[in-house]
Amino acid sequence: MKTHFILFLFGIFTLSTIAQNNVGINNPSPDPSAVLDVKSDTMGLLPPRVADTTVITNPAEGLMIYDLSSHCMRYFNGTVWSGCMGFFAAQSNWNCGDLLFDARDNLTYETVEIGTQCWMAENLNIGVVLTGNQTPTNNGYIEKFCQDYGLGPCEVFGGLYSWDEMMQYNNASPFGICPEGWHVPSRDEWCTLENFVDAGTIVCDGTTGLKGTDAGGNLKDTGTSEWNAPNTGATNSFGFTARPGGFYYPGTGFGGIGSTANFWTSTENAAFATTRGMGSGTAKMNHGSSDKSSGLAVRCLKD
Repeated sequence: MKTHFILFLFGIFTLSTIAQNNVGINNPSPDPSAVLDVKSDTMGLLPPRVADTTVITNPAEGLMIYDLSSHCMRYFNGTVWSGCMGFFAAQSNWNCGDLLFDARDNLTYETVEIGTQCWMAENLNIGVVLTGNQTPTNNGYIEKFCQDYGLGPCEVFGGLYSWDEMMQYNNASPFGICPEGWHVPSRDEWCTLENFVDAGTIVCDGTTGLKGTDAGGNLKDTGTSEWNAPNTGATNSFGFTARPGGFYYPGTGFGGIGSTANFWTSTENAAFATTRGMGSGTAKMNHGSSDKSSGLAVRCLKD
């Protein structure tokens, strides 16, 4: 038995139907598998729009909202808010070297093919800027450090992220905060890049220090407008365009802008994580490790 009634929404009368335990709006025969079956050829369904999920007290597992800050749908899994849902599908004719569009915040990134790998040719810059003594937490938002807590440095050099924040608190997944179809490169994947661009052979055995001959120089952006002089060996001959965004150390603050480019890998090293870096005074690559609470740059690699 079906019961028809008039549903009054925002001053508009809409013919609705209850059939058993489900509801149809503009649909006299709602699908039996749907609690609510809405039909419209000219309008969409508008979910609740929230700028800050922390204002929702005790969210229920499965609760869904549209995040006005990240411009995407999110759901609560019972513990934390999910990352962005519903990224725009990659164009079928997209090729490495084309612009990468990140639908989460509408930013675009240059990309470059180096050997068999496809890299972002810019540092990732998604997220909310942390200020003062704030630290990133597992709260469903992507959070970043910007030199001196201002947006300007991040617009030039990208964001600086703690390792856990970059990995989105999931050590088993390399996806991290990278756009869909991209991931945080491992130590071995960085090694593949270094050995392709270096004049010699770089042994990636987990030891730290300056490595190789000219891999760092070949990956650094040229000139001294961003890099401090002398920017030794910089050729950017492969289009990687590494820029010296420096670092952030909790309790110490920011440093290294203009003199060092420091990148996380997804590879852990006990309580630390493996890093890669370039300096203004050398053409070699620096193999290092850093406390996971440090803020370093992120380059994403195509899956």
